[in-house]
Amino acid sequence: MAHYLQLSKEIQQRITEDRENHRSNPYACKNGDIIRRDTNHDRELFHRPNFVRDSEKIMNVPFYSRYMDKTQVFSLVRNDDVCRRALHVQFVARIARNIGELLGANTDLIEAISLGHDIGHTPFGHAGEKKLSELYHAETGRYFNHNIHSARVLDEIFPLNLSLQTLDGIICHNGEMEAKHYEPVTYSSFDEFDAKTERCYLEEKAIGTLVPNTLEGCIMRISDIIAYLGKDRQDAIRLGLLEDKPVFAGDVIGSTHSEIINNMVVNIVENSYGKGYICMDEEFFEALSAAKKENYSKIYKSEKMLEVFDKDLDPMFEKMFERLLKEAKERSDESTLYRHHIRYIEEQTRYYADNTAVRGEDVPGNGKIRRKKIYRENDPCDLVVDYMAGMTDDYFVDLYEKMFPDEKGRVKYVGYFSD
Repeated sequence: MAHYLQLSKEIQQRITEDRENHRSNPYACKNGDIIRRDTNHDRELFHRPNFVRDSEKIMNVPFYSRYMDKTQVFSLVRNDDVCRRALHVQFVARIARNIGELLGANTDLIEAISLGHDIGHTPFGHAGEKKLSELYHAETGRYFNHNIHSARVLDEIFPLNLSLQTLDGIICHNGEMEAKHYEPVTYSSFDEFDAKTERCYLEEKAIGTLVPNTLEGCIMRISDIIAYLGKDRQDAIRLGLLEDKPVFAGDVIGSTHSEIINNMVVNIVENSYGKGYICMDEEFFEALSAAKKENYSKIYKSEKMLEVFDKDLDPMFEKMFERLLKEAKERSDESTLYRHHIRYIEEQTRYYADNTAVRGEDVPGNGKIRRKKIYRENDPCDLVVDYMAGMTDDYFVDLYEKMFPDEKGRVKYVGYFSD
């Protein structure tokens, strides 16, 4: 039987009294605390607060629209009712804003982090991410992580002059690592941010050491887990990968999407209100961890899920990477990489620079923000990784068939009326 918790009367009263007396959360990130690479641009306006600017910049990046055709969990499925990464990002933003509003945090910053956190994700979800990292590491000795790449998209490929707070929340969002207690570790330097990201390229385990530097980043990080835990179960049932009423150990946090969201939000607010960190009851943390392990055993690592990638997509990634890297090293302007990716990036950079969203290296009069180097002069392997990570699922399949026409039809989609 479904069960939905409610906030205690004591917490409701405290929240109500603090709002009536205009008491703000001393641990919240204020709009005036914002740190940008170029402080001469993107100054706050009354009708356009600082972190609202970040959200609007992210939503206008060309890669933002690609969320709609990137796998969240289930690849090669034509079913509009199954969650894609675009919907996941919205769930995260909604849950995080809900928690943030109750705690008196900066909901504009929360939204910016939420909207941008997966923009660097590969096609075909975490399986695609893992494979691309293997290929990248074999070639360069460096590691690929989607959260670090999200910051690369928003800070280097398209130098948006986003805030340190937003970019930090994005690189630290790792939704695969749950914790009972999330407490920010503050810093205020882009030099330290750059050092953090570089360490994640060089050290395989460094990604697991990142901690958000704001309360808002901590809120978004736990919301990422809350958003996918029940939704992935719902989708697995819809696709017939689980029985209609699978048995989950959900007595504490619930087992359905709506139960998990409601009950986790309530418990986090009950335990975190008025504090400089986010936490939950020990019982809830254990239940959350157990639920995530169940998802791994029953869904993510099920034979059906692994077979699709291992059999078909894995070798496709290898062949495409090898061909594109050869092209990148030759630096031919007529190659697939240059015609479909590098020129696109350069054209979009000019377009967004003219519309004040992006400031590129070849656009005069736009202040100090410039790329560290002309985009096409990046390391060939980085150019290939940028291209492949930016692909949607369908684009990847279509490009593969164009590059290797003799292998057309290698993958099969499960359609609405497939048996």
